[in-house]
Amino acid sequence: MHGGNQSGVSDFLLLGISESPEEQQILFWMFLSMYLVTVMGNVLIILAISFDSHLHTPMYLFLANLSFTDLFFVTNTIPKTLVNLQSQNKAISYAGCLTQLYFLVCLVTLDNLILATMAYDRYVAICRPLHYITAMSPGLCVLLLTLCWALSVLYGLFLTLLMTKVTFCGSRRIHYIFCEMYVLLRLACSNTQMIHTVQITTGCFIFFTPLGIMVMSYVWIVRAILRIPSASSKYKAFSTCGSHLAVVSLFYGTLGVVYLQPLKTHSMKDSVATVLYAVVTPMMNPFIYSLRNKDMHGALGRLLSGKAFQRLTG
Repeated sequence: MHGGNQSGVSDFLLLGISESPEEQQILFWMFLSMYLVTVMGNVLIILAISFDSHLHTPMYLFLANLSFTDLFFVTNTIPKTLVNLQSQNKAISYAGCLTQLYFLVCLVTLDNLILATMAYDRYVAICRPLHYITAMSPGLCVLLLTLCWALSVLYGLFLTLLMTKVTFCGSRRIHYIFCEMYVLLRLACSNTQMIHTVQITTGCFIFFTPLGIMVMSYVWIVRAILRIPSASSKYKAFSTCGSHLAVVSLFYGTLGVVYLQPLKTHSMKDSVATVLYAVVTPMMNPFIYSLRNKDMHGALGRLLSGKAFQRLTG
């Protein structure tokens, strides 16, 4: 099994959550259904925002990027999982594993940064409404998104290049649905302490800095809302933040279950928790953002009825 890469192995085995044939059939249909729902939901969000001029605002621009990220995220992992569930050959090449890892790190980071940008947008909209048009100008929105994408691409590349320095030997069985950094480090036979320390240090900065921005934004938002005398105006202001808070809670809650623990205590049963942030979160985001949003309801209705296309071409 020796290859020409630095790992010492030519492939890994993605065994998924269960090796039982009966359970694998159930998992296949479950993952297929969730994947189709995720694709359909996020594509509809992107199309509705693209074709409806009422949604050409910073908030929905960021939401379209979030939906694109979630769409790309599940496409990076689920199709390979579906093939493995229906095939006896569950191998993934070393290069394929690192490619999957790169996009995993890049897209999770991008999700995190976009959520922080959306929190800042809500802060400006509620705390500085008279300056919103100038404070959130199209040029600034594009700059913020460019920074989010650039940082995510560079961070994913950085961690992936670090993993090329790891030597693998012995077991190459991965009890996950995709190549995940924690699991790969557990399979290494070289000293990974330095890499793990770098991962934890940079990961804390990459993820807790945006989280800090979100917390501070909502502290100022809550203070501003509490000063509003009208109860209906308070409710309206809170409702504009409710969907974002729900998505943030789901994202950090599922991510924290997997990663806020030492490497040595990271067990195989955590693969179930990984499915939550890798599959469930991208699937739920379109529903969270559309269920309580009247503008999105209207845009989706016009899109599905064809009025959005008529308005665009007319």
